[in-house]
Amino acid sequence: MAYTYLITGATSDVGTTLIPRLLEGAPADTLVLAQGCGDLEKLAPLVQKYPGQVRPFDVDLSDRLKVDAFVRLLEQSASAPTHFVHLPALPVVNTRFKNFDEDRFAKDLQIQLNSAIAICRVFVPKMAKVGFGRVLFIQTSYTIGCPPKNTAAYVIAKSAIGGLVKSMAVEYAPRHVTVNCVAPSMMETHFLKDTPDLIVQAAAADNPMGRNATPADVVPAMAFLLSEEAGFITGVTLPITGGSAIV
Repeated sequence: MAYTYLITGATSDVGTTLIPRLLEGAPADTLVLAQGCGDLEKLAPLVQKYPGQVRPFDVDLSDRLKVDAFVRLLEQSASAPTHFVHLPALPVVNTRFKNFDEDRFAKDLQIQLNSAIAICRVFVPKMAKVGFGRVLFIQTSYTIGCPPKNTAAYVIAKSAIGGLVKSMAVEYAPRHVTVNCVAPSMMETHFLKDTPDLIVQAAAADNPMGRNATPADVVPAMAFLLSEEAGFITGVTLPITGGSAIV
């Protein structure tokens, strides 16, 4: 079976680390449909390295109409995805609950949850029809145990992702479509651009391994959950935390 990976948030540090992991040594007909938003230049080296295998799309997932148009375009112009990896989110903003920004939260929920639902509603049934599929989300260790203070909006959105994963996992397991999450601890990427350095440094100091996670720590686990070998693993949230969150 020729694999087609649909990766939303593909321009993120995790996305640009995952794509070569998936394509290195893969058959020539393996295709990555890579969504970004105003930052497709980050995919240019991968487009050049894997000619014809990385197809970029510039789509604003915060706009429901544009999400729907994106889904229609994929239906018309590309092979149905065998794999769907959903990575996008607004950067964490550390703020007290009394200052909860409802407009920003609504935008983040559209990006993280609603866009994923819209895409899954179309393509996961297609995976089920052929009897194979992999769906993978990125959650956070903040949803495991006691979350840090001042992260309510982020934790709420990620918790909703967890509910979506469990629900789809149960429904589609009989059709050999797996739905899982990875849940990294604080990961040092540009996603932390709005997080004070003191918080980043404190998280590293508190981690049993003495550092924060990196995309290179997370991507191997993602690649495994996307593989054929992981066919009996579904509904799982896998902590990748260096021991800072254990289930």
